[in-house]
Amino acid sequence: MSRDARWKALLELLVERGRLDVEEAAAELAVSAATIRRDFDQLAEQQMLVRTRGGAVVHGVSYELPLRYKTARRASEKQRIAKAVAELIAPGEAVGLTGGTTTTEVARALAVRGDLGSGSGSPALTVVTNALNIANELAVRPQFKIVVTGGVARAQSYELIGPLADGVLGQVTLDVAVLGVVALDVVHGAAAHDEAEAAINRLLCERAERVVVAADSSKLGRRAFARICGTEAVDTLVTDTAADEAVVRRFEEAGVRVLAV
Repeated sequence: MSRDARWKALLELLVERGRLDVEEAAAELAVSAATIRRDFDQLAEQQMLVRTRGGAVVHGVSYELPLRYKTARRASEKQRIAKAVAELIAPGEAVGLTGGTTTTEVARALAVRGDLGSGSGSPALTVVTNALNIANELAVRPQFKIVVTGGVARAQSYELIGPLADGVLGQVTLDVAVLGVVALDVVHGAAAHDEAEAAINRLLCERAERVVVAADSSKLGRRAFARICGTEAVDTLVTDTAADEAVVRRFEEAGVRVLAV
């Protein structure tokens, strides 16, 4: 197992359990305890965990994996969700995409849609995003007009945040905003771990005619630190078929159209 693969596995186990012992992690990953100690030390130097005697713990309730370590989690569900979200977008629309693993998959699904192929005249889609990785993937597609906000790059999500991003988003009007979230609750709405990221996502929603939340079932019924918007601002939720029926029903009763794919 490569170091990157080991680190990804360690961080996912740590987020799931909150605490890991060296011997426990070594047994899980079938490597030596010395390797795990070295991994823990190096990850602690990057402030991705807190080293303890004999193991490691997460930083706290707001702990968030950097995007590069989250891409493999629930990959098939995210790809199905992304395809369904992409089908909700009509040619010629202006689309806002927040950062995140699921919205990155939405960008990829849009890129391969046959009816959005390159051609003469107006762009098939205008995509406004504050996510550097999404802009990078779509910029090579001549059928898309890509608008990137300004701002300061946030390492965990590749998103641009701050007043420079505010300035650009305040000057545009969108048909649809596709929102990636870490939590979506009927009472508390959509949320993110970081308040600056949440503020940009909130503005993106405010500039859109309709808001689509792309969230796998693990995000539903959860709360996070920074509120993005209330449930009343969400037009459509696209999730996976593992979503709890009672939770889905509560969203529908709140006026949200739910698509489980």
